[in-house]
Amino acid sequence: MATETTTPAAATATPEARHERHILTGRVTSAKMEKTIVVEVLRLVQHPKYRRVVRISKKFYAHDEKREAKPGDTVRIVSARPLSKLKRWRLKEILTRNTSAE
Repeated sequence: MATETTTPAAATATPEARHERHILTGRVTSAKMEKTIVVEVLRLVQHPKYRRVVRISKKFYAHDEKREAKPGDTVRIVSARPLSKLKRWRLKEILTRNTSAE
């Protein structure tokens, strides 16, 4: 009886190959906390009864290690492991800067 020692595919895969992270784009509404930003993500959804397109907004708390995002910036955030009670996202990149605040 021959036994083969093979490693499972999940053990050798990179973290990116195992799990594709959720990516959202939104606007920074607050950057007053320590290394935390609040990002408002706007979605357009059709109303189930009236069939009218409605804007739905939701706030997400994201980790900003270098504190580079400012209010009004458009940013891209990715899902992450839980970092605190409310923080489950981290800043990936800043797409556009808010020039009116400077």
